[in-house]
Amino acid sequence: MEGEQQSSGILRSMDAEQLREHAHKMVDFIADYYKTIESFPVLSQVQPGYLEKLLPDSAPDYPETLEHVLNDVQEKILPGVTHWQSPNYFAYFPSNSSIAGFLGEMLSAGFNIVGFSWITSPAATELETIVLDWLAKALKLPHDFHSTGQGGGVIQGTASEAVLVVLLAARDKILRTVGKGALPKLVTYASDQTHSSLLKACQIGGLNPEFCRSLKTDASTNYALSPEVFSEAVSRDIASGLIPFFLCATVGTTSSTAIDPLPELGKIAKVKNIWFHVDAAYAGSACVCPEYQHHLNGVDEADSFNMNAHKWLLTNFDCSLLWVKDRSALIQSLSTNPEYLKNKASQGNMVIDYKDWQIPLGRRFRSLKLWMVMRLYGLEGLRNHTRNHINLAAYFEDLVGQDPRFKVVTPRTFSLVCFRLLPPANTEDTNKLNRDLLDSVNSTGSVFITHTVLSGQFILRFAVGAPLTEQRHVDAAWRILQEKATALLGSL
Repeated sequence: MEGEQQSSGILRSMDAEQLREHAHKMVDFIADYYKTIESFPVLSQVQPGYLEKLLPDSAPDYPETLEHVLNDVQEKILPGVTHWQSPNYFAYFPSNSSIAGFLGEMLSAGFNIVGFSWITSPAATELETIVLDWLAKALKLPHDFHSTGQGGGVIQGTASEAVLVVLLAARDKILRTVGKGALPKLVTYASDQTHSSLLKACQIGGLNPEFCRSLKTDASTNYALSPEVFSEAVSRDIASGLIPFFLCATVGTTSSTAIDPLPELGKIAKVKNIWFHVDAAYAGSACVCPEYQHHLNGVDEADSFNMNAHKWLLTNFDCSLLWVKDRSALIQSLSTNPEYLKNKASQGNMVIDYKDWQIPLGRRFRSLKLWMVMRLYGLEGLRNHTRNHINLAAYFEDLVGQDPRFKVVTPRTFSLVCFRLLPPANTEDTNKLNRDLLDSVNSTGSVFITHTVLSGQFILRFAVGAPLTEQRHVDAAWRILQEKATALLGSL
């Protein structure tokens, strides 16, 4: 009896009533965090190595209480957190969370399946297929990208994984024609504004780094890839005996949300038998709105298309959506079929096994959260979510335009504003001025923005996208920028 009493407080691996009790406490903790999120510095102000001084150097031998752990989270972990969900977060691109996405994550964690093949949890595979078709229809993607055609959709972890798997599929497809010995001659193309994940994919794919073409862009095209520049590069490489095989175009580049001209690029790629991938990791979410879908014109020429629901579509990280026109190319490149995974449904080609559409074997039940987001908000709720941020960015753009000390550098299309502080006539290092402004603003802890470099100029980026952001937060951020700019200019 005494032993039973002593063990009653021990946290068992999974017990329904203990789960209920502890999960209530955790949800309360998280809800309180969101209630007070504006009280934290947006950008963590700790120094490297801070946490090692606060935590013991070995794991505890005996269990501790949840209350003790949560106290440590409050006192030791939260100071080292940069608060991506803060309404004063305007850095990089957003990484949305939502109640629906959070609930979907809870449910996925509760089931805790490893859904690499249909038989391991039929609902996980079939729900993923269905919700990817739902979103393909919402984006007006060509029927070839639907599961009822030759292609279909799959959830990857990130856009980096998405571009890697399609690059491998494209590589293997061309090598089946020209022979494996031609690998050193393969050439990829993208603009110099394309995300660095493409270069990493080329490194992993064993491609010659000299033949990963980064084609120059400039302000004359608003940093979009020129079809003429692409066409000339392809012609030069063919004349040199090389083999062009992969083009990555972007709808909404990281630096400035530039939009590559998909119709013109796609036609060139088709004529030259080049795999055409479209990366809309950020801006794809806005394209659920009818008024922004024209930015995807030309996607019918693409072989693959990617967007991140976890960026701006209220779906908690990670949830990167990839569609391909020809799923067989992906499967031929990534499929393995060991004896211990064989089953009647798979062997009979009656089902999709998503293990053959990705790098790892195991996969989480990620479609649950996307399904819940789409059902609990509906497409119209998601459209209004992105429209609100775009309107707030337009409002910020107007504020910048009203202050003659600042300049908007590139046209705003979605919810990112690129701008810079103009230097006085006697200032030589204009980049240092803007770098100092960035550091000064972020050191306040009241707002967090990031930068890029365009045509050699240091540019400030203001990306609206946190679910809790309202106009008052944009106003507050602008006041800080103005105050710090005044102080900097006064010190020159």
